[in-house]
Amino acid sequence: MFVDECVIKVQAGDGGRGAVSFRREKYEPWGGPNGGDGGRGGDVVLLGDDDTNNLIDYKYKPHWNAKPGEHGQGADRYGKEGESCVLRLPLGTVVIDEETGKPVAELIEDGERIVLCKGGNGGWGNIHFKTATNRAPKRANAGQPGESGKFRLVLKSIADIGLVGVPNAGKYALTARITKARPKTAAYPFTTLHPQIGVIEYPETFDRLLLADVPGLIEGASENRGLGHRFLRHIERCTLLMFLIDMAGTDDRDPREDYETLVNELKLYDKSLLKKPRVVVANKMDVEASAENLKKFKRRHKVDIIEISCLTGDGIDDLTQALRKRVIKHGGKTRLIKKTA
Repeated sequence: MFVDECVIKVQAGDGGRGAVSFRREKYEPWGGPNGGDGGRGGDVVLLGDDDTNNLIDYKYKPHWNAKPGEHGQGADRYGKEGESCVLRLPLGTVVIDEETGKPVAELIEDGERIVLCKGGNGGWGNIHFKTATNRAPKRANAGQPGESGKFRLVLKSIADIGLVGVPNAGKYALTARITKARPKTAAYPFTTLHPQIGVIEYPETFDRLLLADVPGLIEGASENRGLGHRFLRHIERCTLLMFLIDMAGTDDRDPREDYETLVNELKLYDKSLLKKPRVVVANKMDVEASAENLKKFKRRHKVDIIEISCLTGDGIDDLTQALRKRVIKHGGKTRLIKKTA
């Protein structure tokens, strides 16, 4: 199950209270104060994790608490700092304060750490309150409470390539062909309601690209029909957009109109998406009608086209190499293939 939006409640740890204590030794029965400070409460920390691509852990466990600091003790013993609560989140996660509706954090880099809620400071022990006129203070501070809040997590995937297409264009078959993702396939629209994040690996260069396969777009997606906004936001940060077109015209569709529908929905959602580099992938070229449809398509649309067949595998290798070259050409960066034990 893929979850790209959820609400969590977090609580940083309270600071430990300071201690009231006095030194009592055999030859010094009226020693001075020696109450230690309380420990600082743990923080709630966000950690960007390139190996995580889902918010499912936070949907089913919405409450997260850091540990409180330990209380101070006598003999100048200070309380230990509370353990922080670290939330590993996918890159591209935007954190929104539910109370104000404003974004407060965004994770972009692998290993990036952001303190969402700070733990409370520990209270001072009575050792800090000794003065010339008060040699035996019986005062200590309570620890400060940790910060808390209710936040909405919204995932906008950081992928190198955004794959878009109308339902039944063959996107899931293509994703299965060129990545390690294995999406469910069927002969009906909206096989899945969730974006897929696939990895295209290049063993010869020891690097990889991430592909965001957005579920089939329909007319009106920009107005949030068919969960359009939740789909479209996953391609906002992609370096390259890949339009997969069913060139066979299955179900009496016109490939030219399908392409125009996709472009129009992206424009209505966010005009800046049209400034992104794009490539059109003509699928089902093994079907007899595809050749004539491709000629008509080229006459109307002057775009970069790569011909493939997901059924036979023709053109797939050329496509993966072309994608890598285009991502690098347009300023994107490949990622190193991570070794597994």
